[in-house]
Amino acid sequence: MEALKQIANVAGYSGLYRILKPGRAGVIVESLDDKKAKTMMGPTARVSVLNDISIYVDDNSEEQSIPLGNVLTAINEKYGDQLTVDPKGSNDQLADFMASVVPTYDRERVRTTDIKKLIIWYGILRQFAPEVFEKVAEEVKADEPEVAEASAIEEPKADKE
Repeated sequence: MEALKQIANVAGYSGLYRILKPGRAGVIVESLDDKKAKTMMGPTARVSVLNDISIYVDDNSEEQSIPLGNVLTAINEKYGDQLTVDPKGSNDQLADFMASVVPTYDRERVRTTDIKKLIIWYGILRQFAPEVFEKVAEEVKADEPEVAEASAIEEPKADKE
């Protein structure tokens, strides 16, 4: 998810932010809400780009986590605009929701607060940055014709030999 490279979470601040311009003195960010407030985050601010965040899984593979983009895509494919869980729901409801999206998530290392953040972030992204999910659909469509074209090109080469 290329669009997640421009969206970040800032420790100590609620919500998500679009990164406008990194600089020596910090990063200029714009809030992803109706206000679109621009703020300068200093060099000591802990800014986490969503593209760099992952969720722990426990499936005995080499990878011990999956990218947040994959989790958001799975939520979008399964629920779309109709999320059936409330971030203020019970711990069991949140765990069931997470298991429905990522069945192999690590129940010991992924805390309830992480699942709450995920649900809140998904809602913010759906409302204020829907392009994150549109580009995923475009990338999937763009990949399919390239595969078909590549196989069509390879067949004549085999005939010439």
